[in-house]
Amino acid sequence: MVSSSQSKSLYIQVLIAVAAGVLLGNFWPDLAVQFQPLGDMFVKLVRMVIAPIIFITVVVGIGKLTGGAGVGRIGLKAIIYFEVLTTLAMIIGLIVGHVVQPGVGLNADPATLDAKAVLRYTTAPHVTVVGFLLDIIPDTVVGAFSKGDILPVLFFAVLFGIGCAKLGERGMAVVHVLDEAGNALFGVIGLIMKVAPLGAFGAMAFTIGRYGVTALGKQLILMGCFYLTCVVFIFVILALVIRVTGLSLLPVLRYIKDEFFIVLGTSSSEAALPTLMAKLENLGCARPLVGLVVPLGYAFNLDGTSIYFTMAIAFIAQALNIPLSWADYALICGVLLLTSKGAAAVTGGGFITLAATLATLNGKVPVTGIVLVLGIDRFMSEARAITNLFGNTVATIFVAWWENELDVERAKKVLSGQPVPALE
Repeated sequence: MVSSSQSKSLYIQVLIAVAAGVLLGNFWPDLAVQFQPLGDMFVKLVRMVIAPIIFITVVVGIGKLTGGAGVGRIGLKAIIYFEVLTTLAMIIGLIVGHVVQPGVGLNADPATLDAKAVLRYTTAPHVTVVGFLLDIIPDTVVGAFSKGDILPVLFFAVLFGIGCAKLGERGMAVVHVLDEAGNALFGVIGLIMKVAPLGAFGAMAFTIGRYGVTALGKQLILMGCFYLTCVVFIFVILALVIRVTGLSLLPVLRYIKDEFFIVLGTSSSEAALPTLMAKLENLGCARPLVGLVVPLGYAFNLDGTSIYFTMAIAFIAQALNIPLSWADYALICGVLLLTSKGAAAVTGGGFITLAATLATLNGKVPVTGIVLVLGIDRFMSEARAITNLFGNTVATIFVAWWENELDVERAKKVLSGQPVPALE
């Protein structure tokens, strides 16, 4: 873990970098787009260590347990929480989209939509439930790490951790070695975080320089509705959830401000995963629980993405003057509960999921309608990623409290800035 002074320094540096990226993109767009590799480089550096971080954290945590019963119980509670919150997020997105009706008045003609613009999303292989479950099991152990997919690594780590726990003292020798390796790996994370300002600058400069902030027209209403809905979800729904644990939301959000600005700059919630896990453990959440819930949340607990999906579908239908019944909306939510998980880790997964969901409406809304949100999707990705980040933070704290694995007194001291003993 970095010290409080280092954390404050990083937060200020990333904030300055984001502001500089916005200014460069706005005034010198041609130059700004040339800095895209900086953002890509930083995200790749973080993704490089995500798989080993998850593996070591989960194995060390589970290896200290006596068996797999606790693992299964934690996983079940996490999945129940994720499904309830993501369903609520979808419903909120539908209600806002239905009441505000951001697409009304656009009067887009389905015949004029550019099908080629969405070809790579509509022709991509749609992930089925069975296929998704099979993909959790890696073809090989090495393949799980080389592809960088979270769930296969998590699956193998759980099995390996249970195996170590069942070996007793012999297994603990392996766990001890991995624990020391984990300390070294978090040292690597500390080095990578030093270039976070460069990554945030490059990503933000490219976004503003490439896409600009003008000529968005009617779509600005959708953006405004989406951002406002995410804010309400965070400060109302998540605030109520975390209040149950005896903590308050604002101190928690301040505690992860470094991760907030990293996600804001890179539009990738994955970029904050390693440091978020370390901070939640330091907060007082049990290590094996953090190792299970956080990676699961990145695949199943996509609150911001859930709001976006339902609101975008409502916008597309309204823009094309296609009325949808509440039965259609219920079908949309049901389909999204499955397809949003399957496409979570796929490049362009958001559009693939939208295409797959629209296809279930029996042609009522043309799949090519997603071209109407292509131009502004990049501007909404930050809000999706930030909402997902906050949602997974609250989810981990809540599940830890539910499992009696949250040191509430330690958490209150950490959030108030009081000194706490180092974790063993």
